Amino acid sequence: MLEEPPLLQIQRPVRRPTDAQIAALKDQPTGFLCDAMDGKGGLDPELELLDIHALPTRFCGVALTSDNGPDDLLGLMGSLSLIQPGDVMVAATGAWRGSAVAGDRVLGMCRNSGAVGFVTDGLVRDHEGLVEVGLPIVCAGITPNSPYTKGPAKVGTPVVVGGVRIETGDLIVADRTGTVVVPFDLIDDVIATVQRIEGLEAEMDGKVAAGQKVPGAIEELLSSDKVRWL
Repeated sequence: MLEEPPLLQIQRPVRRPTDAQIAALKDQPTGFLCDAMDGKGGLDPELELLDIHALPTRFCGVALTSDNGPDDLLGLMGSLSLIQPGDVMVAATGAWRGSAVAGDRVLGMCRNSGAVGFVTDGLVRDHEGLVEVGLPIVCAGITPNSPYTKGPAKVGTPVVVGGVRIETGDLIVADRTGTVVVPFDLIDDVIATVQRIEGLEAEMDGKVAAGQKVPGAIEELLSSDKVRWL
């Protein structure tokens, strides 16, 4: 290669869910959201909400991505100036486990700019400081090891975190069950489908509370010629 690639490439955000779209999914269980997307959309269960002290256990916001590569946080640092209130910072590391991709100071700056959550397929550091920052975090764990700021890196481009493709502008919802990505183009469809799922779930809850032991559809299947009893 005759020329060195840029140290940092930045794609400015060009699309964003409306406040109404965010509000419609903000309090939905992540299981309902996956049901509305054919059972998919959840990140690898290895990536969990950090369970320390009183950090929030739920968030919903708009993805702002950074692709950092292993042992580096230049992309994340480069994304700080683009944060809008309500963003969820997504830092891809290629599932790097040798060092953290962020600590309390970086996440404190994210919070100061209005970020509502942080998601990474890597690690974080500074346990006590993270408690003070108070930003909910989805990650693979904690380490004291620190990264470099050397690049190359990208901001705003699509990344894969926890086995799921995430683009800037997608909606990310996290709770104790898991973390789900709702692609920007599917938001309205998911909102409509989740409303139907709510009704079905409420109906099923009522039947279970009343003592139902086997779903009606399964009872019909078991009594049909589609089952061979051995």
